[in-house]
Amino acid sequence: MTGIAAQGDPAAARGPCEALDRFAAVWCRAVYPVSTTSLSRAELQSYLEPLAARLHALLAGRPFHPWPAREIGAALVRAHCTDPQALAQTLDVIESYLLLYCPADLTGEPGTARSRLTRLQHHLAAGYARELRERALGEQEAISRAALTARTRAEHALRASEARFQALFRGAAIGISIADLQGRIIDVNDALAQMLAASPEDLRRLNVTDFVHPDDADGVWELYQDSVRGERDHFRVEKPYFRQDGSVVWTDLTVSLIRDEQGCPQYQVAMLEDITERRMLHDRLHHAATHDPLTGLPNRALFLERLGRALAPGSPVRTVGVCYLDLDGFKAVNDSLGHHAGDELLGAVAERFRRCLDDPGRTVARMGGDEFTVLVLDPAGEEEMTDLAERLIDCLATPVDAGGRRLSVTVSAGVLACSADALQPAEVVQAADIALLRAKGQGTQRWALYDADSHAREIARSTLCTHLPTALERGEFFLEYQPLVSLANGSVVGAEALVRWRHPQHGTLGPDAFVPLAEQTGLIVPLGRWVLETACAQARAWQRELPGVPLRINVNLAPQQARCPELVHDVLRILKEAELEPQALCLEVTENALIGADDQALHALRRLTDHGVAIALDDFGTGYSNFSHLHRLPVDTLKIDRSLIGDLAAAGEPDPTAEKILTALVSLARALGLTVTAEGVETADQADRLRALGCDTAQGWLYGRPGAADALPALAASLSGSLLEAVPDDQSSPTM
Repeated sequence: MTGIAAQGDPAAARGPCEALDRFAAVWCRAVYPVSTTSLSRAELQSYLEPLAARLHALLAGRPFHPWPAREIGAALVRAHCTDPQALAQTLDVIESYLLLYCPADLTGEPGTARSRLTRLQHHLAAGYARELRERALGEQEAISRAALTARTRAEHALRASEARFQALFRGAAIGISIADLQGRIIDVNDALAQMLAASPEDLRRLNVTDFVHPDDADGVWELYQDSVRGERDHFRVEKPYFRQDGSVVWTDLTVSLIRDEQGCPQYQVAMLEDITERRMLHDRLHHAATHDPLTGLPNRALFLERLGRALAPGSPVRTVGVCYLDLDGFKAVNDSLGHHAGDELLGAVAERFRRCLDDPGRTVARMGGDEFTVLVLDPAGEEEMTDLAERLIDCLATPVDAGGRRLSVTVSAGVLACSADALQPAEVVQAADIALLRAKGQGTQRWALYDADSHAREIARSTLCTHLPTALERGEFFLEYQPLVSLANGSVVGAEALVRWRHPQHGTLGPDAFVPLAEQTGLIVPLGRWVLETACAQARAWQRELPGVPLRINVNLAPQQARCPELVHDVLRILKEAELEPQALCLEVTENALIGADDQALHALRRLTDHGVAIALDDFGTGYSNFSHLHRLPVDTLKIDRSLIGDLAAAGEPDPTAEKILTALVSLARALGLTVTAEGVETADQADRLRALGCDTAQGWLYGRPGAADALPALAASLSGSLLEAVPDDQSSPTM
């Protein structure tokens, strides 16, 4: 906007005072011809200049407070700019010229200048309407006092009072009518006749009940009957009326009951103020606040409002259905063709969705970005909702015109159908969104139905994500160690460090529960650094306790850690601080992560091996096993996954296929000069077969479960030359 102002009007660059004067001059030219003010044009401009400065100060305010603009609207009324056109002209001038002459630098502030401008217009109009209403109420009160006085004075004073009443009645700016208790209209003033585009004679032939309108507020005619019965002296509502030309005028209606000297009801006096302009402005602002400006669809606020009404206690709605939709690959359109093409695409998709929903009981809304939702009231079960999801997916089967191109676009959907009293509005949206995530996880052009178990797991996952960032600071992580044993003599040669989370609510959690979350949030790098520091310090403590036993510590390295530019520096620093030789450390990297690593990650690992740190290829045999690339990797050890060990000695008979695979893997490792470690060894038969095949080391429940650090020295002594007894057959190895 600043750039536009500088190019459009050089006066905007001459200084804020001159720019505000120019804006006030434009404002005065627009308002003066439609005002009834007694001020001259120059006096009115001088009156508007401080109001213009106040508007600009509010627009650029930090923080932004729009409600003082109401006083500006009231100031217009106090200057006798009371014609409805004066308000319309004022709003148009603010819309078109305030930012042009008085730009606002909102760098770092939430919201845009345009959205601030809309809210300033809203509050200015509200202040204008309030001041105008107070002015009209003053007139109404004077009329009511005159009417009451006219009925209670003596006869000789009554005629004078009636004359004053007639003067007020005929010359009032608001519409007035008098009706008897049967609803027959006795008299109307010229202002009311003009307001309803009818003659006073035509109106006197009508009954109050002839003015029923379909948009009348609930209970308005009950209030009228209470007044007729004398149970209510006055009431006030906003009521629409049909004019004779078929158009509608909205009024602020005040009805007062007139009683005789004995207090019995006699007449009703109705006073009507034309608020059509204000109502139209309100409707326009409400539409802007509840609809997406790009697609014209209801926005998130209106969708949640309608969903909330459907789920509210006492609502006739029994069930609700929601489809949560998300375009597949929309970011690629914005990145390749620009945001203009993306906006055209969203508009075209919204139109497809709108045409697909031919039932007025269904609402399609844009939630933001490339996400849409569809609300269905009282669907006929999940089948109707899944059919709807398929139709919405199919409606994008043909390409969409956007950005001067024919674009193929697909959509995925999360589907939910539930009882109206089962969930809160936010929970309904969250459940449908989680179903959408499951659908997108399965590919594109898919839908997934809400599943309570999946929802519970996702909520638990979200809870862990929330607590994860501070868990390391609170010291909730700890390490357990599983021994690594030489198959040649059964001695302990090292241990693998395994991280655990002692969660305050969920108890002890294994890495499968939180490591994927840490990888997604980027917390795996500081967590992995802490694991490495703790494990290296513990390895050095073991060396001091067991000086004659050469123990090696194995630490898992996440793919993000392997790609971290500080990896080499961190590892060497940690080794130095722990006073641990690099040869005592082995970093374990999964097969998929290492085979798919880029040159930067491989270079870092090679530098570590040059310093003496060993690298083990973990879970080998479960990934792509790209043997052609294996010789390029800086690997010292292959760790064969437990899935290949389980069938090695099943029921006392070795599986020939499993044994052939293991024989090939061991031979491959030998050809590449690598040592071989077998994971998940649970029986002595498995250990014997692995020893016979040429495996070097093993780990598993046969030798010891993961445990505290102080258990390893005793275990090393007990395994010196002998094996632990096998675990019972009904137990299985845990997931590490």
